[in-house]
Amino acid sequence: MALKVARRGGVPPFIVMEVMQAAADRVAAGKDVLHMEVGQPSTGAPQGVIAAAKAALDGNVLGYTVALGVPELRQRIARHYCERHGLTVAPERIVVTTGSSGAFLLAFLAGFDPGDRVAILRPGYPCYRNILTALDIEPLEVPVGPATRYQPTPDLLDRAGARGAAGLLLASPANPTGSMLRPQEMAAIVDYCRNHGIRFISDEIYHGICYGAAAPSALAFDQDAVVINSFSKYFSMTGWRLGWAVLPEELLRPVERLAQNLFISPPTLPQLAAVAAFDCTAELEANVARYAHNRALLMRELPAAGFDRLAPADGAFYLYADISKLTNDSQAFCRRMLSETGVAATPGVDFDPVDGHKTMRFCYAGSTADMAEAARRLRAWQR
Repeated sequence: MALKVARRGGVPPFIVMEVMQAAADRVAAGKDVLHMEVGQPSTGAPQGVIAAAKAALDGNVLGYTVALGVPELRQRIARHYCERHGLTVAPERIVVTTGSSGAFLLAFLAGFDPGDRVAILRPGYPCYRNILTALDIEPLEVPVGPATRYQPTPDLLDRAGARGAAGLLLASPANPTGSMLRPQEMAAIVDYCRNHGIRFISDEIYHGICYGAAAPSALAFDQDAVVINSFSKYFSMTGWRLGWAVLPEELLRPVERLAQNLFISPPTLPQLAAVAAFDCTAELEANVARYAHNRALLMRELPAAGFDRLAPADGAFYLYADISKLTNDSQAFCRRMLSETGVAATPGVDFDPVDGHKTMRFCYAGSTADMAEAARRLRAWQR
């Protein structure tokens, strides 16, 4: 007799990880790959973080920490909000997590019950939808597009039925589009949530990576918003698996209990090292300058390769392309592109299960030389 397999394991795969595997298989076969699929800086952690990690290894047993994270890191994150945004955030409201993924899981579990509806944007980061689904929380998709620069408005939320939702989750800058809410637009969304009793969750993982005005934090408009961030993107520490959440008072103890049971504590070495990350501004800003250069290069070169319908990339390190004139099957298109050019990119169906067959995402967090070579190969391929 076959044993039962739970339904929650039937969520769709995170397709970018499968593209990464296909790229690894190509490398194993002795061929090269230009990585534009995964949202990961090609640089390592800042040197100050490396030095702090080495110091922490010297004589430290690296045992468990308390479930919400070491006090010195929570205090340093609180200071970061003051320095970056001019906001006062009590360290006691900050929860250190195993990546932003751990923060989303804890926030969803503490904030919503099975059967609740949480509004998310389409296109959007696929793990929002898949984690919610695995927890028996219903994702309510709000379609966004060029007319609103791939961000929601109160009217769009109403038309999607969000007024009766338990929560709204959005990112600014966004993945996969890089689009951003302006301060007045963020204020309107926060007011909408407050007026309709909707818990607002703001994914701010790409804060610090902007190409004009800085992205406003939701905390500037509502101190009861749930704000999630990570050391993976701006701080260039993806594999260290460390993130954080700023929580309202009523979620702190529920999240602490959940964290104790699910994770015991975040990984100790990254916590001790990450305190130094906030003092590595020169190195981190040099990374952002490189992203800006790569962005300009690709926005100039990709149209010449046929990718001429791009979402407004205000921040993050992505270009989201409408490729409907090139294909009706973005997955097959990306497979063929990898096979024939060695350029790996992510099909839009990862971010948009309805219209993603005609879109794709390029990540430009790699070296400028790789971005230039990718553009050259794609121009030649489309001729």
